[in-house]
Amino acid sequence: MRKIESILTVAILAGCICSCGPNRTAGAAGQEPKRLTARVFNSGFPQGHSAFNGMLSASDGKIYYVLCTDSLDTGAQMFSYDPATGKITHVGDLTEAAGEKGLKAIPQGKSHVNFVESNGKLYFSTHLGYYSIQEGMEKSGVAPAGYKPYPGGHFLAYDLASGKFENLATAPPGEGIITMNMDRKRGRLYGLTWPSGNFLRYDLATRNLKNLGPTSKQGEAGSGPTFRAICRSLAVDPEDGSVYMTTSDGDILRYRYDGDAIETVQGVDLRKDYFGSFDPSKPGHMGFNWRQTVWDPAERAIYGVHGNSGYLFRFDPRVPRVDVLERITSEPSRRSGMFDKFPYGYLGFALGPDGHTLYYLTGGAIYEGGRPDAVNKSKAGVEDIHLVTYDIPSAKYIDHGPIFFPNGQRPADVNSIAVAKDGTVYSLSLVHENGKHRADLISIKPD
Repeated sequence: MRKIESILTVAILAGCICSCGPNRTAGAAGQEPKRLTARVFNSGFPQGHSAFNGMLSASDGKIYYVLCTDSLDTGAQMFSYDPATGKITHVGDLTEAAGEKGLKAIPQGKSHVNFVESNGKLYFSTHLGYYSIQEGMEKSGVAPAGYKPYPGGHFLAYDLASGKFENLATAPPGEGIITMNMDRKRGRLYGLTWPSGNFLRYDLATRNLKNLGPTSKQGEAGSGPTFRAICRSLAVDPEDGSVYMTTSDGDILRYRYDGDAIETVQGVDLRKDYFGSFDPSKPGHMGFNWRQTVWDPAERAIYGVHGNSGYLFRFDPRVPRVDVLERITSEPSRRSGMFDKFPYGYLGFALGPDGHTLYYLTGGAIYEGGRPDAVNKSKAGVEDIHLVTYDIPSAKYIDHGPIFFPNGQRPADVNSIAVAKDGTVYSLSLVHENGKHRADLISIKPD
């Protein structure tokens, strides 16, 4: 069992990290972490507008990723990048993979989940990218004349050897699958739908799909007291088949494989003062939901990050207990003491191939007029994206520095991460070229 250390200090709580402290990447006192230069790729999909998760460094050495679109006529596209050859390959159109080519319905415009590899296949799910804005909130897009409503998200599989897709199951009409994970040992796929927050489970052997119903009031389909932001990360315990998720009220829910039912974990929650104060009935934030999680097989525990505050925590489901460990936002953010203005937080959080290093792509406070301002989370705005790592056994935090493109521009809308075996970090970012924006693949090689 690794020794778990809480290294929070008064300086961290005040947001005043000393520039000469032990967690700095540079040796000289007062010296900022050096810049990292990201390589920018062109996948040949100018319609790509965003990406959330949708990545994996697979066993064949390739990086698989999905570029999303908000178009009514074009679905999300899946690609692979081979570092050995430098070749990018268009793998497929997700609307076509879902069997809906020519349907003239709202397309499968996103994959909002990371791929899970099992027995030579990549498993994932689809989501809609065409929205309507109602009362300042994103709602399912209303199909215009001549188009059919959104059919529902799909559980899909992609065979690495044959290059063929398999359409496994479909969510209820109008519901995308915004969160997904897999119990590889038991051959089960799990998902949460958007906007209602229904919990789905799909059994590969029996091909049975079951909807266990809503997990948090009416989810993001609700309003006022019935509104709740939907959890974006499911954590699977491979030992007993449990699936863990949260609510924006801060409860931790557990799906029990042995009982095929969902329960609230008693005696523990995520309502932490360090995370902030939230009204879960108000849209625009994730509340006390965890933002992203990973399962650590060495400790049989879940490591996660709370989005808006950027605090790293460890959840031991067998006690059960939550330990708040460290604020792993960037150095500028820690010094300023401010939350990220992007209230959902960042999804680019993963356990590296060494099994003990956590990688996190996160924003930093931008100083305007001599005062710290939080991250400008706009499509064309500037973001101060940093690469942060955290070594679990030693509790060592390192800010590797801000990320720049070769032309001096900055990544933006970064909410994906995949770490290759050689330590290269891949992500999906907005790229500004020739007066236009597109989402595309980037790579960063940390020191």
